[in-house]
Amino acid sequence: MKLHAIGFVALAAASLSLPVLAADVTYRKDIRPLMEQKCLGCHGSSAPYYGDFKEDAKKYKAAMKGPRMDTYADTIYFIGWPDTGAMMRRLDDGKSSKSGKPGNMYNFLGSNDEERQKNFKLFKNWVGEDGWVLNRWKARGDVPGVTKEQVSKMKLKY
Repeated sequence: MKLHAIGFVALAAASLSLPVLAADVTYRKDIRPLMEQKCLGCHGSSAPYYGDFKEDAKKYKAAMKGPRMDTYADTIYFIGWPDTGAMMRRLDDGKSSKSGKPGNMYNFLGSNDEERQKNFKLFKNWVGEDGWVLNRWKARGDVPGVTKEQVSKMKLKY
């Protein structure tokens, strides 16, 4: 009987600590190393800033370069503002989209689905489960504009 009670308490404590672990995801400790491993080959310091990328996207795509995201500030640009939701739309596993299709960068999160899901969840926990929205700053096409309430739920700890 005593053993069951101890097991129950341990299980309860473990389940209560899960949200705390998610809240502890930070850019420096978790996201930056993941980006160095999976993203910065194309989005690192040799990549163009967003404005330059937009001016000649075809040239940069041919060179396997996407917009620069090698700093916290550059990364936030594609989450909060001004290119709101861009990172979420591209990294999403498809469960948040109307189409059900993963974003075009989801496959780069890992070599197999288990690794991709693990890394995707890390990004999602960093942004915040309730802040993970695929909306744009202003509505465009089928994608609605983000609300102030949605932006306020983004965590993005440095």
